[in-house]
Amino acid sequence: MQDMVRTRVAPSPTGYPHLGLVYQAIFDYVLAHKYGGKFVLRIEDTDRTRFVEGAEDVIYNALRWVHLVPDEGPREKGDYGPYRQSERLEFYQKYANQLIGSGHAYRCFCTKERLEEMRKTQESRHASPMYDKTCRSLSLGDSEKKKQEGLAFTIRMKVPENKTIVVPDALVGEVSFDSNQIDDQVILKSDGFPTYHLAVVVDDYLMKITHVFRGTEWLPSLPKHVLLWEFLGWKENMPVFIHVPVLLNSQGGGKLSKRHAHTSVTYYQEEGFLPEAVVNYLANIVWNHPEGKEIFPIMDFSKALEIDPLHFDIKPNGVHFDLEKLLWMNGEYIRLMSNDELHKHLTQYYQSQKNEIMVNFLTKNEKAFINSVMELSKTRIKILKDFQDLVLPLDTPLSGAEKEVAKNLKEVFNSIETWNKETVLAGMREVLQKQKVKGSMLYKIFTGREHGLPLPEMLELFGKEKTLEKLA
Repeated sequence: MQDMVRTRVAPSPTGYPHLGLVYQAIFDYVLAHKYGGKFVLRIEDTDRTRFVEGAEDVIYNALRWVHLVPDEGPREKGDYGPYRQSERLEFYQKYANQLIGSGHAYRCFCTKERLEEMRKTQESRHASPMYDKTCRSLSLGDSEKKKQEGLAFTIRMKVPENKTIVVPDALVGEVSFDSNQIDDQVILKSDGFPTYHLAVVVDDYLMKITHVFRGTEWLPSLPKHVLLWEFLGWKENMPVFIHVPVLLNSQGGGKLSKRHAHTSVTYYQEEGFLPEAVVNYLANIVWNHPEGKEIFPIMDFSKALEIDPLHFDIKPNGVHFDLEKLLWMNGEYIRLMSNDELHKHLTQYYQSQKNEIMVNFLTKNEKAFINSVMELSKTRIKILKDFQDLVLPLDTPLSGAEKEVAKNLKEVFNSIETWNKETVLAGMREVLQKQKVKGSMLYKIFTGREHGLPLPEMLELFGKEKTLEKLA
């Protein structure tokens, strides 16, 4: 079993990838690679109304950014392709027709108008919205006749009545469902494209997927999938299902929604988060490190994942995503870096943002100066984006009172013979006491902001000559 582990992540190309993609992919990637298996990327692009051109590129970029690179996928070699569902329609149509032939599915010729009227009637009666099975009683001959007449149809699965369906889950255990509460789900649409339910079963079987990680919100759909595995004669090949906790917003008021900007992976790239910190945080919120660590490499999480059965101890319920905690963790990662590592990350980040001013600052200044600036910055930045605000001044107009303070600073600093942070600090205190102003005004004079890196240390780095030039 350990030589055959195959996991998959199957995003839809409908926009910017959600942070939940990375969250799920961590489980898939770690389990597959722990046992020498394969991590598969499958693009679920059958919903053509929501398809976004270029979204596949963004998905690949997101997975590469967090170092969760697939072993098989649309752009990698593999024996189980194609890996885009839109290129696999013949498989879905073949097995949908097989289900009709075995009596486990049927053609539905109900129009959209009739279905809408049916739903309205059910809502008025406060009944659960379910198909009323009008076409279920059609004989195979009548169904074929209507098809030959050119009537549009979908294909629905025929859910057995009065049956208890037991579905297995490696995290929450076995869960039972009453088949009378399960809809005769459409599995193939009138345009020949499958719905999620048929496609996911067919693809997982043909691609030999052994373990499926997905959010707990998909657990209610599992009985439909178990039935399809059974109807198609594949139940012995059914993967292990693990429904992991859903990411909730920080207030716990619901699922982390795409409506919030910080749910997009692109947001974290553009803000200057470190991918290692993002992965660490997502693992940390569902799993408690046995040594109580919060900062740990992903390999520590990997050691906790075992198969058949899964013994890892993760929280079965929804977990709260706390952006402030992630910011703290990202800052901790920055503080653990050497100056050379931080310089590399900063340069790459500002190059990716096409910020020539910052790239020049990092590459044109002397290394000793940059190292000193980074050493001062480490304790004050949480994300790479913060670095610019600390080291580049704003062109902020000064008031008459601020100019008067600057004039006094110039006079005091000009008299300093030995220029270092101690003598600079003494000069700053002399002016503050004389002018009766706050230290934030001195920051504004030099940086355009009312806060920043420790001013005595920064002015020591810039030197007396440049400091006086700035004041002048």
